[in-house]
Amino acid sequence: MSMLAGAVFLKYSFLILIYYVLLNCHKAIGINRDSRHKRRLTGGRMPIHKKKRAFEKARPLANTKLVNDAAGIRRVRVRGGNYKFRALRLKEGNFNWASESVIRKTRILDVVYNASNNELVRTKTLVKNCIVQIDATPFTQWYNNHYGVNLNTKKGKDVKIEEKAKSKRAQDRID
Repeated sequence: MSMLAGAVFLKYSFLILIYYVLLNCHKAIGINRDSRHKRRLTGGRMPIHKKKRAFEKARPLANTKLVNDAAGIRRVRVRGGNYKFRALRLKEGNFNWASESVIRKTRILDVVYNASNNELVRTKTLVKNCIVQIDATPFTQWYNNHYGVNLNTKKGKDVKIEEKAKSKRAQDRID
């Protein structure tokens, strides 16, 4: 085979490859929430008898990161023309003290533990059921106002607490 014939062969094989890619580019693989692609319980393949549906669409993961500066929240249009808000970067959140029935907005300091993946701890990714360390200041302020006890002091030390005038109802609640 001559040099010219080899060059022509390479040129045409390259063009065929590009044509094949362009033909199949409309078959993009999306994130789907259907179960038609799964196998039977016995391991056999299921015949696909209908096309993908719009209500089965899924979206990429948010991978919400913990940051110290401004939070980044993106608006996502969903079915029915409604909107969801996708948090891409967060620095604070609402946390509750369940035994005291108190909810306060406070800073998230760090991602401490994640049972599913240690990589999510290293990259400070916020997901459901991850253990985070928060700033306790709003809760200690509430406890001090509600019960008149300062949680920031050590037990053995005597700290002088200035008494504020309380209503009879608040005093009864403390006693």
